[in-house]
Amino acid sequence: QVQLVESGGGLVQAGGSLRLSCAASGRSISNYVMAWFRQAPGKEREFVAAIDLSGGIAYSTDSVKGRFTISRDNAQNTVFLQMNSLNFEDTADYYCAAKVLVGLSQSRYHYGYWGQGTQVTVSA
Repeated sequence: QVQLVESGGGLVQAGGSLRLSCAASGRSISNYVMAWFRQAPGKEREFVAAIDLSGGIAYSTDSVKGRFTISRDNAQNTVFLQMNSLNFEDTADYYCAAKVLVGLSQSRYHYGYWGQGTQVTVSA
């Protein structure tokens, strides 16, 4: 099994940037589709972005397009989420997730492995 640990969250002013990292252990992430989800207080966990096994194909939800970029470094066994132009609505706990079967998915039910999350707070 793969274990995932997120880092890089924190408090940032609106318009600022953060880079989240997801370090994997136990298995190589080269066998997993990787994704980021987020969950704001009182809301459902929602899809943010996903990336295929090699990093050649990635997509993100409309609300973060042009601002967030998902990437992966299989050699470092790490996935990243670069977040730019942050706004208050981006405040949430951000979770890294891994999916065994090939094929990108926005559904959290398709991802069997999760990290503990890292908190991102954007101040106005």
